[in-house]
Amino acid sequence: MFYQAEFDFLQHVLSNMHLHYSMILAGSAIDWGTDLHLRELLGLTQDYEMLTTFARQHMKSNTIYHFTDPFLCHYSCLRLPDTEEDTIFLIGPYVTELLSKPDLMQLIEHNALPPQVFPFCEKYFYNVPYLADHNSLTVILNTFASKIWGGMENFSVEFVSNTMTDTSSVRTHENLSEQENTLFEMQALEHRYAIENEFMQAVSQGLSHKARMLIANSIPAHTQTRALDSISNTKYYLIVLNTLLRKAAEQGSVHPLHIDQLSTDFAYKIDRCNSIESANKLLQEMIHKYCLLVKNHSMKGYSLLVQKVITRIDSDLTADLSLNAVAALLNINASYLSNLFKKETGSTLTEYVNRRRIEHGILLLNSTTLQVQTIAQYCGIPDVNYFTKLFKRYIGKTPKDYRESVHHPGR
Repeated sequence: MFYQAEFDFLQHVLSNMHLHYSMILAGSAIDWGTDLHLRELLGLTQDYEMLTTFARQHMKSNTIYHFTDPFLCHYSCLRLPDTEEDTIFLIGPYVTELLSKPDLMQLIEHNALPPQVFPFCEKYFYNVPYLADHNSLTVILNTFASKIWGGMENFSVEFVSNTMTDTSSVRTHENLSEQENTLFEMQALEHRYAIENEFMQAVSQGLSHKARMLIANSIPAHTQTRALDSISNTKYYLIVLNTLLRKAAEQGSVHPLHIDQLSTDFAYKIDRCNSIESANKLLQEMIHKYCLLVKNHSMKGYSLLVQKVITRIDSDLTADLSLNAVAALLNINASYLSNLFKKETGSTLTEYVNRRRIEHGILLLNSTTLQVQTIAQYCGIPDVNYFTKLFKRYIGKTPKDYRESVHHPGR
């Protein structure tokens, strides 16, 4: 294919979005795994034949098709040019909204399915990728189509809604064999835990961009519905997420002291959430701040003694953090502590303390209107003149000049 590099990139993007895709020969039958085996397990295999007929007889070249099936699952597909055999590239299934229990019950009734299939359908939707913003996929596919067909003006887009499926042959949940049920549940759980582990690993490395990508398209769809109303279920999900983030930060070698402070703060905010919009904003804030916590407070690679010293420093910058005071607190020789700290961190304990105090001073100068003298005291430096001198040494400006440049840039 003349567009092999672009096609490889498209598949890589879809994989990162956790969107299932497959290549289907137009002359062949549709694979039963195309919809993650939903119709196969429900006994609706005639739908695969209908999709095969549609692909063979109705799909035109230079056209992107977006269609929604009766189960509210979305698919996107197109015929690939310049292939040895007529090949269709199919993306899906994915959902663009999260179904509550009542929504799913309504969907089952709408499709004339028996209530007995509810447990299976509920588990199925945990395993279907969630795409909150369909526009992102549209832009990606349109860009790819523009490349392979020579411009935006050379292709069209069609939206198709499937007709109601014939459910007369549907198998109920009880009709599914115990082996089939167990296998499906195992696969769903394995998939969910794999994504959660990937998400936690990203957070433990402070990679907020990767964590956001995973959370945007995967984890919300894999969290079991616990409540009937959407806000209660969303709050439950945020509680679960807070736990995952807390464990991820711990894996990132952040001391429990910092983790507990952030976790408690978010627990309070979760309790006060009263809308889906505020919950979504809080979700993004949680990911950002936990990743920032790892970046700022990870002690990976440090010995237990140095970890204790750093935790002591970060826990109270107003305390006596001189070498002798810290050594006495930890009942360790001051000279030994000094050498070990310098070896592992690359700076003396005094330099490290000063840098942390100035960093805290910058935070307060940016986020408050406190007087410089007051900020100096919060940073553990009662002498404002010494604080100013130290601040200028590290930042190149006095605290007053720094605040002025932040609030009035260009002056």
